[in-house]
Amino acid sequence: MTINERHSFIIKELDSKGSVSVTELSTLLNVSEVTIRKDLTLLEENKLLYRAHGKAIKISPYINDRDVNEKERHNPAEKSAIGRAAARLIEPNDSIIIASGTTVQFFAREILPDQVQGRLTVITPALNVASVLAKNQNIEVILLGGIVRGSALSAVGCDAERMMENFTSSKLFLGVDGLDLEYGLSTTNLLEANLNRQMIRSTQKTIVLCDSSKFGRRGFSRICGIDDIDQIITDNNIPPHTLAALQQRGIEVTVIEP
Repeated sequence: MTINERHSFIIKELDSKGSVSVTELSTLLNVSEVTIRKDLTLLEENKLLYRAHGKAIKISPYINDRDVNEKERHNPAEKSAIGRAAARLIEPNDSIIIASGTTVQFFAREILPDQVQGRLTVITPALNVASVLAKNQNIEVILLGGIVRGSALSAVGCDAERMMENFTSSKLFLGVDGLDLEYGLSTTNLLEANLNRQMIRSTQKTIVLCDSSKFGRRGFSRICGIDDIDQIITDNNIPPHTLAALQQRGIEVTVIEP
């Protein structure tokens, strides 16, 4: 193979698998690992892949913190569809936790008055979620207190965590900044990750709401491993290899079309 043919092969492998190791590429292409590393360096310089720990991945996994208003403009159709699917999981007289983030804010908007049967209790640290749901007379909103994280418009810190210890719920609807098969679920903020872990301990079922752009990404702070969650609701652009891997690990994945 010429160098261009090798590079095309590597990109195709990444498109189908999401990541591929130096050793695997060396075997598949019948060249030395030194040659593969040089190929990966050239491809990374051209921003066609990202190198990490003896392998290549399609994109850089690392995420920077962004303002909630900026994130709200990203993939709104997908987030709305995910929110509608999540709203159908609410049961009569339910008690749920809604974490922070823009996807769960879209979810809150989809909880319409005629969908709430009986009395719905919602525990949340998110000011924007509380503002949306407090308008519905059939919803009791318990707003966690603490340090307000301005970029996310939500409370974090030990006070919010201590409040959360006093509650339990049937379901937690959790938004994340990243979901990586190896690293797990993550966010860009340490205090938010701590609060999310307490929420997971306080619920019977953890449901992750995330659009497909979050897969293969990593925030600064790890929340939990993949095996600590029960269900994921996402859009139909989820990479096929990621969907298969999640299902093999017993995670219920609900795929919706925007």
